[in-house]
Amino acid sequence: MNSIIEDRGSRKADINIRFSDFDLPPMQDVLLIGRRAAIGPEAVRRMVDALAPGQYEVIEMENGHIEAIAVKVELFNWVKRERLVDMILEEVNMFTCEKSLIKAKLSITISITREVDI
Repeated sequence: MNSIIEDRGSRKADINIRFSDFDLPPMQDVLLIGRRAAIGPEAVRRMVDALAPGQYEVIEMENGHIEAIAVKVELFNWVKRERLVDMILEEVNMFTCEKSLIKAKLSITISITREVDI
C-alpha cells in the first residue's frame, strides 16, 4: 500500500527584543551605536574582536541616527540578515537619538506546525 504524505506545514518565528541602557560587560546579542555616541563603530569593532573574536558583525548604517549595529553572527542562522537588521532599526528608531548606545537581547523561538494525512 503506497501512501503519500502531503506537507501542508507552516513555519513562524516569534521574536522578542529587549532594549536596555548600555553597561559593562557590553555584549549581549545586539549593540546599537548612535551617530554621536560616546564610542563609534571602529571602537566597537575593536572591542568585539578583543572580547569575542568572530562572534559579532559590526554593520554600518548609511542613514538615520543609528550609525552602526553590532550583531551576534549566530542570529543570522535564525533570521535573514537584512530582515533582522531592518526589524531592529524599525523598533529602536522610536526611542533613540544620535547619542544613544543601547544593547539589546533577542530571544528567537521557531514554531513549526505540520499537517499530514494519516
